[in-house]
Amino acid sequence: MQESVLSPLEKRIIHALQVNPRAQWSELAPVLGAAPTTLARHWDRLRAEGLAWTTAFLPSGIGALIDISCEPRHVAGAMTALSEFPELITIDHTAGQRDIIATAMTRSHQEVGALVTRRIGAIPGVLRTQTHFVTAMHVEASVWRMRALSASEQARVPLPRPPRRRAPRLTAPEVEAALREELPRDARVPVSRIAQAHGLSEQRVADGLARMLADGDLILRTDVARPVTGWPVYTWYFVSAPAALIPRMATLLRQVPEVRTAMSVASEHNLIMAVWLRDLSEVSRFEAAVEAALRGARIRDRGVVFSTAKHMGHHLDANGHATGVFTHPLAAPACTA
Repeated sequence: MQESVLSPLEKRIIHALQVNPRAQWSELAPVLGAAPTTLARHWDRLRAEGLAWTTAFLPSGIGALIDISCEPRHVAGAMTALSEFPELITIDHTAGQRDIIATAMTRSHQEVGALVTRRIGAIPGVLRTQTHFVTAMHVEASVWRMRALSASEQARVPLPRPPRRRAPRLTAPEVEAALREELPRDARVPVSRIAQAHGLSEQRVADGLARMLADGDLILRTDVARPVTGWPVYTWYFVSAPAALIPRMATLLRQVPEVRTAMSVASEHNLIMAVWLRDLSEVSRFEAAVEAALRGARIRDRGVVFSTAKHMGHHLDANGHATGVFTHPLAAPACTA
């Protein structure tokens, strides 16, 4: 089977859509130097082959990372079973002290407890779990970029339009419900299609979308199959640091392009981060650089990801490509890589 690769133009398309996932091809054509039809054709290929896709999440609810240890012969079956849980939006198979790291989103801490003890614990082969409740997000994966555009080109990508002056200041529940239903599956779905599917006017949907984006109640992102990005090594780091050092560490990590996610957690560690690297040899070098830059911080554990079965609700195949299968989350947090 031939390995999938991204052309230079496709990398530029992905980068542009990471800046604004709903940007129109006519708006991007002068930035990317290609006709709108050419851009659309390349995007259709990327989506069809599961190499890139858009999604959305509402940053609300209770987020947690759940470490899961299994009997070796049951890991694959556990990954399959976990993928069907809508509360689990991302599921990684990892090396190290845990076999699986799952990102959970629920409405309450009690729901996390019930998920872990009654459902995850009942999966054949699961031996033990450990839960890390997210207390603060410092770096969120929607800000990660392909680095295919120059700074001046990125600045020319049009951002979402602000709400019109006559738009309602609050999004109606039925409009929010429609956006919550449609956009996580595909953040580029046209307003007209959302309106028709939910019996709403296009203006109400457009106003609600603009309002939620402006208020930070809805976040759009463009994801890409990690093996084709040039940063194929995906690693979770578990860090212990003095509480007073966390703000400085968060500022530093926001400046490191390899960092996809960094969050404070309530567990035996107080900071967990996910990093994409170019080579396995960089795992230790990155660790040493972090500890050298922040005296007092110690990386207590790390786990290199073998594969990802589910990412932001989108199911992935063994090559890390989106399959088109989507398990709609109850909600979605920012605490996933």
